[in-house]
Amino acid sequence: MGKPISIPILLLFVILFTSSLSLVLSGRFVPTDSESVSTSKQQSPLTATPTPTPWPEQFHSILFMNYSGSLQIIDLWYDWPKGRNFNIIQNQLGKLLYDLEWNNGTSFFYTLDSSRECRTAQLEVGILRPNWLEGANYLGQRYVDGFLCNVWEKVDFLSYYEDVATKRPVHWVFYTGRVAHVMTFEVDAVLEDSKWQAPVYCFDKSGEDNHPDFHSVAAAHSNLITAEGLLRGSM
Repeated sequence: MGKPISIPILLLFVILFTSSLSLVLSGRFVPTDSESVSTSKQQSPLTATPTPTPWPEQFHSILFMNYSGSLQIIDLWYDWPKGRNFNIIQNQLGKLLYDLEWNNGTSFFYTLDSSRECRTAQLEVGILRPNWLEGANYLGQRYVDGFLCNVWEKVDFLSYYEDVATKRPVHWVFYTGRVAHVMTFEVDAVLEDSKWQAPVYCFDKSGEDNHPDFHSVAAAHSNLITAEGLLRGSM
């Protein structure tokens, strides 16, 4: 009998490695659970950073607002093609206030009851554009109000939460401390034109300061809008 053939260890290693590589390339190699978990935790260099969905040009939304314990329900109508934004604000156990904003920077704060109260404000900028979140800083994913959301920060003024699954806005946090919970979001909903007209007494300056209680409430809300108007101006 001849001597047994001796295979060098290095050659054996090369043969085993080549066989394993062939299995991987052919798709027949299945990693273990631990390997799958490890792979899933690694960020793919090809994964794009999420970007916020632009607002629809027209929509209707109901918002639940909390500002340092002061609660409101806001009926929001956004109409970019006609350059207008309407907030109908119900303060908790308080007045129903109408906040009508135009793209020329003019805002009217008024009631429609017998008190005929109105106050005006003029900002240097108009309403938010549909793509106002463009360039926002992505902060990652977080759960809020029961939804998994992508989160962005816009110029240190606002944190914006968008549902990962539906791309609808869920939650906004302004730097002022004002928090909005989005309760409904109806795309393409439009309020009839007759509702967008400020009452005639809004143009009568003589009666503007006759209601000090309303004046203080409207002024406080105007300050919030002005602060948020800085956000508009940064777009």
